[in-house]
Amino acid sequence: MSTQEKIDLDLNKPKPGLGFRHVQTILLFFGLLLAYCMRVNMSMAIVAMTDGSENSFDWSIQIQSVILSSFFWGYVVLQIPGGELAAKFGGKLLFCLCVGINSATSICIPISAYYGGWQLVCACRVIQGLSQGFLYPSIHTLIGKWVPLEEKTSLGTLIYAGSHLGTALELSAAGLIAEYWGWPAIFYVIGTLGVIWTTIYIFVGASSPEESRLISDAERNYIHESLGHVVGRKKLRTPWKSLFTSLPFISLLIVHCGQNWGFWTLMTEIPSYMNQVLGVNMKSNGLMSALPYLSMFLLSFPFGFFSNYVLNKKWLSTTTTRKICNSIGLFGPALALIALCYTPADVTITVIMLTLVVGLNAGHIMGFMLVHIDMAPNFAGTMMGITNGTANVIAIIAPLAAGVILNDETDPKEWHKIFYLASIIYIIANIIFLIFGSAELQTWNEPNESENKNTTDEALEKVEKVI
Repeated sequence: MSTQEKIDLDLNKPKPGLGFRHVQTILLFFGLLLAYCMRVNMSMAIVAMTDGSENSFDWSIQIQSVILSSFFWGYVVLQIPGGELAAKFGGKLLFCLCVGINSATSICIPISAYYGGWQLVCACRVIQGLSQGFLYPSIHTLIGKWVPLEEKTSLGTLIYAGSHLGTALELSAAGLIAEYWGWPAIFYVIGTLGVIWTTIYIFVGASSPEESRLISDAERNYIHESLGHVVGRKKLRTPWKSLFTSLPFISLLIVHCGQNWGFWTLMTEIPSYMNQVLGVNMKSNGLMSALPYLSMFLLSFPFGFFSNYVLNKKWLSTTTTRKICNSIGLFGPALALIALCYTPADVTITVIMLTLVVGLNAGHIMGFMLVHIDMAPNFAGTMMGITNGTANVIAIIAPLAAGVILNDETDPKEWHKIFYLASIIYIIANIIFLIFGSAELQTWNEPNESENKNTTDEALEKVEKVI
């Protein structure tokens, strides 16, 4: 029997139904949701913290921009080391530290603001960002241990959708919480929920099926049969020279940076724009600011279906499919932002346009985000650490640039400069990706050792079959 026939036979075996791996999936989904709630809550809270009321602070737009960017000062530090630490100590420990530290720090932010000023608030945000450097490395590691290859698309999509839903829920809930309980409750509520999740995960979560005492033997064997050909494989030496002299990888790095500029400009500035230009009150501001990210959450599923359907039918190559999705995800928002500059400063029109801008951005998930795996599955984690770490340096710069550009935050024309800049960066980054990007397997992905080659080939064939 040929290798391909064996793979086909394995893929056609009856699969266990709901099991403990789905419990882990739900835990990871909510953990990521809470982590993103704590990542973005400052975008809404700072509007209430500086609204001129009795318990507010007299912070200039420049100071607010520093606070909004401070999360990323710490976040970029542990991207690459996080992958190595997750491999050594297990994804559970790092994920618990990530959510647990973020939760405790969130509860401390109101006290820090009253007694330490904006400087201590920045310090808290740096700590949150530093611990969230473990977020994606730990989740990648946990998915690699718990999710069979045959279920990676469905369960992986569900897990990562938690980030988009968390953003939408926090932006909508923060406005209501601030309206009725005051802005400190924004941090107390999500911090308390994070502590509850961390406690549950300590007792129910596990770094791998081997470490869990709650999983059945049948389900453990099913996961092992699916992942056994990659578990325990000899660690390959990262081809650093080939990586940084690869035009496809460099274009991947550039497009990741471009997407982050546009996305985080909108993430941090939309609440202020709604408040200062459109005069939307805090409660309505949160609900309206959340709609774009809710649309991104919902649109991620049809984008995933489209991508998988086209690839399974072999209508287009992987590279072409990725570039189409990515072009929708970057060109679409760029054009919508330009159109927003020519529409009246009307609340309804603005919300519709911003919902379109952020919703279409979901295309990048099935675009360049998956190219790391397409290009070099053996080094996808390292590549993601490099591009994500570099791109989040951009996330530091974007809100700072907005603070420099905005001389009068109530003037729509000043905001149009920010929208134009984001559009230009979106367009240039995607053009570079269209010209130089590739989803083809790179020659430097293959190990030099002959004894590893057959194992790697089998793994790649199975991954391609599943995708």
